[in-house]
Amino acid sequence: MALALLAFCSVVMARDLDQDEALRLRQQGVILPLEQLLQQALDRYPGAKLLEAELEEKHDVYVYEVELLTTDGVVRELDLDATTGQLLKDKED
Repeated sequence: MALALLAFCSVVMARDLDQDEALRLRQQGVILPLEQLLQQALDRYPGAKLLEAELEEKHDVYVYEVELLTTDGVVRELDLDATTGQLLKDKED
């Protein structure tokens, strides 16, 4: 039972990538530049402020997780596919 739970938890969790990994993936053309996808996120919420951005690997997919503070004072969490720029999630945090 404990092994099954451990295996389940490891599948669900995302792996944060450090800046060296992100730079390597960007230089190899695997992921898009953060600046490009950040602009896409900010275009969805004009006037919003960036709170946090990080690159994660979730289920073998590279994802930029971006948190914005909208002009209405709402924190939004957006997940963007780092290889295609596709919006994967946009929810109130």
